[in-house]
Amino acid sequence: MKPKNLFSTPNKYFTKGKEIFHDSHYREVQKITAKEASKTIKRTDILNYLLSLKKSDTCYLEVGVNNPDNNFVKIKASKKYGVEPGQMFIDNPHIEFKMTSDEFFDKLSKNEVLSNKIKFDVIFIDGMHLADQVDVDIENSVKYIKDDGFIVLHDCNPPTEWHARERDSYFHTPASRTWNGTTWKAFLKWRCNSEFNSCCIDTDWGIGILSKKNEIGKSLKLDNFFYEFHKLDTNRTEYLNLMNFDELKLILNKTKI
Repeated sequence: MKPKNLFSTPNKYFTKGKEIFHDSHYREVQKITAKEASKTIKRTDILNYLLSLKKSDTCYLEVGVNNPDNNFVKIKASKKYGVEPGQMFIDNPHIEFKMTSDEFFDKLSKNEVLSNKIKFDVIFIDGMHLADQVDVDIENSVKYIKDDGFIVLHDCNPPTEWHARERDSYFHTPASRTWNGTTWKAFLKWRCNSEFNSCCIDTDWGIGILSKKNEIGKSLKLDNFFYEFHKLDTNRTEYLNLMNFDELKLILNKTKI
């Protein structure tokens, strides 16, 4: 007997499609996506706040600029530099270094761009959203961040496993085109590094923050190093040190830089 072909007729195709779009899980993920997208505090607000804490001139680096209008041009820093291969915005004048982050940090170490003595107040990582690359970007950033500076990451708090899928090119999922990737895994790894304080602001898909000196949250001790999503989902507040923006400001205002 031949297997049934669910899509052998337009009617069956319509019926199956209707089942999917009316599925309770599918609809719930769509609601979660809309709720997260509606949060008014964005990465730019947090980055500018961290920069405003410094009393002297500030130096800012953004890894993964993509569309500068989304964040980079709104950043208030004395000096700011953007790293982006420029595939989508080839002629955009706001991108200082049109290369990958690996190329940039390699050239920086060799004094081929800027100076290898440079230290940044804030480094924002928003490039390739896969854990292994984000991990490398953090490791490279650590070499060039001031002791009282901040390394900030976008997309650290994916609301569902559909948002945390590895491939952004496939979007026929309940999360549709919304994609956070696996950045959260790299952030969680560095949350376990005792040399860093860290937290994640519960807005704009999760703004992860790492700092050596600013006491924004003690490091984490985990007995599970596989970082399965269901573990994150059931321990989200503890694993990410999840807090709102006002809580972060309260902590940092008590310990002025």
